[in-house]
Amino acid sequence: MLSQATINTIKSTVPVLEEHGREITTRFYKSMFASYPELLNLFNHANQKQGKQQAALANAVYAAAKHIDQLGTILPVVKQIAHKHRSLGVRKEHYPIVGEQLLKAIKDVLGDAATDEIIGAWAEAYGVIAQVFIDVEEEMYKEAEQQQGGWADFRPFVVQRKVVETPQITSFYLVPQDGGPLSTYLPGQYVSIKYESAEEEYSHIRQYSLSDSPGKSYYRITVKREDARGSQPAGKVSNVLHQRIQVGDVLPLSAPAGDFCLDLEDTRPIVLISGGVGLTPLVSMLNALVEAGSKRRIVFIHSAVSLQRHALKEHVDGLVDVHPNLSAYYFYRETEGGELEVRHAVADSALHAAWLQQAVPERDAVYYFCGSTPFMRAVKQALAANGVADADMHYEFFGPAGTL
Repeated sequence: MLSQATINTIKSTVPVLEEHGREITTRFYKSMFASYPELLNLFNHANQKQGKQQAALANAVYAAAKHIDQLGTILPVVKQIAHKHRSLGVRKEHYPIVGEQLLKAIKDVLGDAATDEIIGAWAEAYGVIAQVFIDVEEEMYKEAEQQQGGWADFRPFVVQRKVVETPQITSFYLVPQDGGPLSTYLPGQYVSIKYESAEEEYSHIRQYSLSDSPGKSYYRITVKREDARGSQPAGKVSNVLHQRIQVGDVLPLSAPAGDFCLDLEDTRPIVLISGGVGLTPLVSMLNALVEAGSKRRIVFIHSAVSLQRHALKEHVDGLVDVHPNLSAYYFYRETEGGELEVRHAVADSALHAAWLQQAVPERDAVYYFCGSTPFMRAVKQALAANGVADADMHYEFFGPAGTL
């Protein structure tokens, strides 16, 4: 338990963290990787270069300071981060390193303002917060390893099939190299893939949503090839998967993780809204619903650049044909070849509150959505305008958590 004096000191730093948090976390990562370069094996280098990881950590530190006297209120965020950590292979021995470097960064950025009292309070608080993460993650490691078909760390999988869905999106069907059973997972969860090469100094780990329902003899991921755009470099692992990885190749996978999961006990109408490759966890949810014989009303809404870049469309159309409780709507920003001649297509290119209210007139529905941050921000604003409660909106970011 933290003393009241420590709590008061931590809370007094909240305004400073709000102003300097990004600078502190940027300094933190730079110093940590300089002192412990082996940790680059655990982090997404692209997210580092784009500042996403720094922003996510700054938000987490700010939230911890703000709620230091009620850490239970941030437990959902702790669990979300812990899922990521478990899938990456973060272990309890890494936390002292993080604490050492975080305190150093706070001192470096704040200078004389970081008094011994403040540094001491943050050292004490960090110990408590780190132990919360360690305890949650240890339970996750046990659960992943001890369930039927489960495993610890990374397990080699063979590419059984490679299916081109669109010019930019390909599905990979993966089976265990050891021929053993597969652990189940919750629709919406992801796996981490580790890519190692003699050409690369460090390993690269990327997380991809499982795009099919549980209970199959394989795991399926559906990956978009990330091309270079402006100052954003091409995706290291996505390009390797598309261009180099072939049937028969082996990829190390972590056990499924993630808290963006379908609640199969809920019987209310459900709306699945996706943008681009963000449809992958939602197709997993959709498949799980129809395979379970769900009678609830299901609305599947997808936004893509164009028909030619719309992955898994034929599959969803096939489900619509045989499940009267399922309807699908598609939005395209570009039309190729004139008028759209696609079933279920919506002529407008953007989701609006009024249209959503017309498509889903039921007041008591639950919504799951995934896509780029601007896309999800627009969806959330539209749903909020229609009176949808925050508790009925579930969404997941690509990479480090952001804010909508």
